[in-house]
Order: sequence, then C-alpha cells, then structure tokens
Amino acid sequence: MLKLSDVLTEIGISRAAFYRMRARGNAPKLIKLPNGQLRCRRTDLDDWLNGCEEAA
Repeated sequence: MLKLSDVLTEIGISRAAFYRMRARGNAPKLIKLPNGQLRCRRTDLDDWLNGCEEAA
C-alpha cells in the first residue's frame, strides 16, 4: 500500500489539488488506517490511472 505522499509524487499534483479531486469523487480509492493515515492500494491507483487515460 502506498502512502499518500507517494501517490501525489507519482501523479504529480499537490495535496490540495488531490483533496479537491477527492471531494468531487475523481480520485483513486483511499483507505484510512486506524492511526488516521491514508493509504492507496497499488491496484486501485493503477486502475484509476488507466481510467484517466481512457477518458482522455
């Protein structure tokens, strides 16, 4: 599972832009850990990226 900072680096956007996308429902699925940190499964990120390519 990837840390949010790793996801942001990979897709090349700021944390604020990511949260705006997430609020609109346009971001990859995140999992909130018991300690409050967010993680993203590699497969969820890859699926989301593939969906973005197909939409373009």
